[in-house]
Amino acid sequence: MFLRLVADSFGRRPRRKLLTGAALALGMAVVTAAFSVSLDVGDRLAHEFRALGANLLITPQADSLPLEIGGVDYRPVNSGSYLPEQDLGKIKTIFWHNNIVGFAPVMEVPAEVSTASSSGAPVKTTMVGTWAHHSVVLPDNRTYATGMDQTNSWWHVDGRWFHDDAPEAIVGKSFAARNNVKPGDTLHIHSADRSISLTVTGILSAAGPEDDAIVAPLQIAQQLANKPGQYRRLYVSALTKPEDDFARRNPTTMNAADLERWSCSPYASSIAYEIKQVLPGVDAHVIRRVAEGEGSILTRVRTLLWLASFAALLAAVLAVGASSAAAVIERRSEIGLMKAIGAGSGTIGFLLAAEQLLLAFVGGGVGYALGIVLARFLGEKIFGVAPEPSILVFIVILVLAACVTLLGSAIPLHRASRYEPAPILRGE
Repeated sequence: MFLRLVADSFGRRPRRKLLTGAALALGMAVVTAAFSVSLDVGDRLAHEFRALGANLLITPQADSLPLEIGGVDYRPVNSGSYLPEQDLGKIKTIFWHNNIVGFAPVMEVPAEVSTASSSGAPVKTTMVGTWAHHSVVLPDNRTYATGMDQTNSWWHVDGRWFHDDAPEAIVGKSFAARNNVKPGDTLHIHSADRSISLTVTGILSAAGPEDDAIVAPLQIAQQLANKPGQYRRLYVSALTKPEDDFARRNPTTMNAADLERWSCSPYASSIAYEIKQVLPGVDAHVIRRVAEGEGSILTRVRTLLWLASFAALLAAVLAVGASSAAAVIERRSEIGLMKAIGAGSGTIGFLLAAEQLLLAFVGGGVGYALGIVLARFLGEKIFGVAPEPSILVFIVILVLAACVTLLGSAIPLHRASRYEPAPILRGE
């Protein structure tokens, strides 16, 4: 009988029910889209932020007084310690190895450059030795392809990258413009008592000091510096979680529980800490300007989504409240009659609440479907990839729809339960 009463009441006054359901559906659609994008935005933005460059810098531990300004190392190239290239595969053995999307070692060598057609004195510059597309052998004998094209994806090469096992190089655009260098030219490079000839394969636009340098395979820089199998610093690009106050704590002062929680979160600092454990004799530093930029943007995006969700929920509550108040006023006679024949205030309130919950589930389901369409549109426009539907979001939306409906109907239902049947039946 109770279910019959609820179903019969739900079918009456379809226009009012339709308006209330539409308000709920629109509110839940906005919340669904915000939740879906918010759950997906962290990973998507982390991938997009990799265009900002590496967020971790690995240097020899013996370099106790680093001197870097704007990402440029101003220490003499031949001073300090070097690190063994053969250990680099160990980076992919840390707990967060899947978060490591690329790494590239760097060695800088002062050099004098002359071209085959030049007749003047050699030009002094810096050769940057690194990897372009290099296959690293991991401890489990698998190979991992990495290089500067992954850590510094904003670098643009007009031409092509050099091959890591060939006597080739790319030239910074400023250096090329001053010295009339173009792809296909041959560069004669001298450093100390060593020299080598390299073929230019492309012109580099890096928006940094590399525009005035020559970038060549790491093994050639090692040869000129007489440091075979070594490098000076390593840039690592990793997918990380924005750092909070807990992330910035010193792990050496944490208790076992806090250290485990810290290590099991993909903070840039925790990934750097794990890299230090597998690479002996290194210091791992977080490049703060990149890591903090990622965290700031991600926090703002998520804050905007939460504000939009709150506004949508507030609008839905007000719409449901107005509709419920009008419905209760229209049904005063019906409520008075039910009380006159013995229905208690609790029964009346439960009946009206059940009607509203049924409306909430219908509106929430429709809103979820509309929200998925909206989320796919936003995801494709902003990130190029639409978020996948989630059963968790569907359950949350139904619960929120129920809460919004009960909250908006609370005052009208309370008034309905306090109606006295005698004045109502007398028409007062």
